[in-house]
Amino acid sequence: MTRPVGTFCLVLHTHLPWLPHAGTWPVGEEWIYQAFTASWQRVVRVIEQLDRPDTLTLGITPTVAAMLDDPYTLRQLHTWIANWQLRAAELAGRPDFPDLATYEWRAASASLADFENRWATGGSPVFSQLPVELLGGPAMHPFQPLLPSRLQRFALSVGLADARLRFGAAPAGIWAPECGFRPGLEQSYVDAGVSRFLVDGPAVRGQTHTAYPVAGSDVVAFARDLEVTYRVWSPKAGYPGAAPYRDFHTFDHASGFRPARVTGKHVPPEQKKPWDPAAAFAQASVDADDFVTRVRDRLLGLADQHGRECLVVAAYDTELFGHWWHEGPAWLEAVLRRLPEAGVRVTTLRGAVEAGHVGAAREIPASSWGSGKDWRVWDGEQVADLVAGNAKVADRLLSTVDDFRSARRDPVLDQLAREAMLALSSDWAFMVTKDSAAHYARRRAARHSENVHRLADLLYGGGRETAEALAGELRTVDGLFGHLDARQL
Repeated sequence: MTRPVGTFCLVLHTHLPWLPHAGTWPVGEEWIYQAFTASWQRVVRVIEQLDRPDTLTLGITPTVAAMLDDPYTLRQLHTWIANWQLRAAELAGRPDFPDLATYEWRAASASLADFENRWATGGSPVFSQLPVELLGGPAMHPFQPLLPSRLQRFALSVGLADARLRFGAAPAGIWAPECGFRPGLEQSYVDAGVSRFLVDGPAVRGQTHTAYPVAGSDVVAFARDLEVTYRVWSPKAGYPGAAPYRDFHTFDHASGFRPARVTGKHVPPEQKKPWDPAAAFAQASVDADDFVTRVRDRLLGLADQHGRECLVVAAYDTELFGHWWHEGPAWLEAVLRRLPEAGVRVTTLRGAVEAGHVGAAREIPASSWGSGKDWRVWDGEQVADLVAGNAKVADRLLSTVDDFRSARRDPVLDQLAREAMLALSSDWAFMVTKDSAAHYARRRAARHSENVHRLADLLYGGGRETAEALAGELRTVDGLFGHLDARQL
């Protein structure tokens, strides 16, 4: 067997905010269903069709794992897919989109059959059988660097325990939410049994050719290679912007389908050309070839520079492949098939460690994968009020648990912890900073924060019975992670 030119790790991060019972598009339940049918379901099929061990590294955040095991979500998802099929049938009755109607009918029918055969009883059995390395993470996806250490450790513990319950084992690696890091988090990882995690390339000054133990620990940090990663998607460009691809932002509003191709960056919706699946998927093949060439050339260049085989890590949100970029799963399958043919070892983060891609220990600075590669998205001027409110929520949670802790499990304190962790989700600050459904994000953060203070006020005011009733009501809406035990705080 020919010696590999180097190692490539693809890491996908499957995440959306916890949304069951939370409303409709643009940010509510509709988003979950689109992400499942357009991305998660299709990416899983790609992995299974490849039928190769250590295909890639897949981060399943606890919120996604909980959603796809939630009976309410599964019932609604089943109905949504059936309605997708009905919408396609209705479109077939119109003279303007006959080919699109056929395409959508077939896609909806395949999705429905797959859901009923495998997903209807939950996502955990499907994910746990994939030939991938699963990554976990802290519950509710908080921006860990801004949490008090005590609460950060609790969130991580709950998230890892959830993965253990759903998948049979706690993952050895995590996708740190937003790739957020501050010095000291590595000790929390050590204590939780986490041995590897993700940071962004600038956190290691672009020296992404190997992984690094964080100084003073055995926890290994893997950094995204932005030179390669940005070929697919960057803040300014990437393959999905090519003219033949399906345009995400242009709708036929009567049916809800996307009938147009990108056509051009500055072409208004009404002037975009019809989407041609054959041309679009042909473009995906061309772009897959280009990516394979870029990865191989990058690895050869790094080997010349460092005198040994090197590592390239590319990491993306899973939702890019299918939801935002319709042809993305086809591109993904082509890349994962063609890289080994080009002499590139394709493996997981675990496999990269086993292949020896671990360098000398180094300090990892405060960082993230957000704008500026610092914390400004989650701790900037636009979200100063959220940051201040979050600090009060964290303090209220910890002080209330300390004051009312008992030997017996307390459903009020458990729900108070859930509400606090939901309030502290990194998604709300991200959506506000990026002005993406910012009003919704503020409402969600405010709602959960208010629930924390209401429950605490009732306990301190002697209203135990009322607090228990309120906790029960809230648990029917946001009762995820039944194993969450506030006594662990």
